Amino acid sequence: MAKITNKVKTSDLELKDRLVAINRVTKVTKGGRTFSFSAIVVVGDEKGIVGWGLGKASEVTTAIAKGVDAAKKNLVKIPVINGTIPHEQAAKFGGANVLLKPASSGTGVKAGGAMRAVLESVGVHDILAKSKGSSNPHNLVKATMSALLELRDAYTVAEHRGVSLEKVFKG
Repeated sequence: MAKITNKVKTSDLELKDRLVAINRVTKVTKGGRTFSFSAIVVVGDEKGIVGWGLGKASEVTTAIAKGVDAAKKNLVKIPVINGTIPHEQAAKFGGANVLLKPASSGTGVKAGGAMRAVLESVGVHDILAKSKGSSNPHNLVKATMSALLELRDAYTVAEHRGVSLEKVFKG
């Protein structure tokens, strides 16, 4: 199956950024220790558009700004239906395994840490999510994004198969 790209341009979008994690990195040289920072940032418009980025710099604020710029460069559109996802989806990246399940209205975002930041940035209000395996924020963000990118709504499935929307549901 051909990979469907759903990249989005950043023009006239109101994006909100969320800081997922900051990591202090130390490099030991002859002259002493040099500290630098890496920041994982997720940006989204809370209406189905999300992107993530990694920024590295010698100061925290600069690292966050670089992360936001990187996140704005890889925005993607995710199908969100009535505040939840269209179907159950699992994904893996490195040691991180994630499982996303749609939830009924009023459930809220049942997810932890890095997954919560990504899901809230997308605009999902009701979801059940479980992180299995590694809790490394880098891999969790990438695994969550991978799971979200594999989601397809009924309209997309009908278009891809070349059948009517009714036939997708009734078989």
